[in-house]
Amino acid sequence: MKKYVGKRFLTAVPVLLMITIGAFIMINLAPGEPTDLYITPDATVQQVEATRRALGLDQPYPVQYIRWLGRAVTGDLGISFSTRYPVLPIIISRLGPTIVLMGTTLLFSYIVAIPLGIISARKQGTWVDTFLTGSAFVGVSIPNFFLGLGLIYIFAVQLNWFPTGGMQELGVDGSIFSVLRHLVLPVIVLSAFYIANMTRYMRATMIQVYGENYIRTATAKGLAQKVILTKHGIRNALIPVITIVGTDLPRLVGGAIVTEQIFQWPGLGRLTITAIQQRDLPILMAITILSAFVVLLANIFVDVMYAVVDPRIKYD
Repeated sequence: MKKYVGKRFLTAVPVLLMITIGAFIMINLAPGEPTDLYITPDATVQQVEATRRALGLDQPYPVQYIRWLGRAVTGDLGISFSTRYPVLPIIISRLGPTIVLMGTTLLFSYIVAIPLGIISARKQGTWVDTFLTGSAFVGVSIPNFFLGLGLIYIFAVQLNWFPTGGMQELGVDGSIFSVLRHLVLPVIVLSAFYIANMTRYMRATMIQVYGENYIRTATAKGLAQKVILTKHGIRNALIPVITIVGTDLPRLVGGAIVTEQIFQWPGLGRLTITAIQQRDLPILMAITILSAFVVLLANIFVDVMYAVVDPRIKYD
């Protein structure tokens, strides 16, 4: 297992390298110049060139990329174009809220989706199954921004149950209750797709597991349904569900960008939108490489969890 994980980390290096190259090219191909934000319309050519030199944009693109990469491998992610502060502290300051949001979303999704999938499978063909399956299709189909705006209008504006945005009330510092109140709506929005997709996977897998011979044998031996479900059913049905962590995490990262912007959540997603608007290349490159690393790490974690859930799976 250790050798396998080590190999996966080694293969992740060229993947990260290709991702950074692609991100660098796309960011620089976008219309507009980063210098437009820092000079007046009547600026002279000399002033424009001086600004480009100050931002390090006067060199050819390959030179710019190699310089950035050389600094990045030492932990220096550069200086933000817009704030003129080091990028790494900015990223770290926004990382906590995003971890809280995405971590809560994943935990909430699993807690809700796994029981719903089991119930839907056991009630196959009934109105309960029809309702849960239909709700799952709605959850998969509805856009994050539409659901977010709808929840804000109903529960924040009309009913005033939850705040419209932010991470905590003004003047309240470090209150867990305040953070939890602000978490409710963003987590619901971000977990809607995850819960729906996971419920469908869990339902399909449990139906397949219930049809296996070892389940029929356990039932014929008179084992209680609870024992069959917990010791034989769920364990074998979890592998496809675990896969969702790796396959759907990029969507979760993308959804976090939209959700954080809608709810003014002070995380990396909102920082990404700001950096795009300001053509802040160092910030965008740092977020890109961090997001890619998290996705690759999640896929390695999924492979390890396969072996934990099913000891028959070996990595040689």
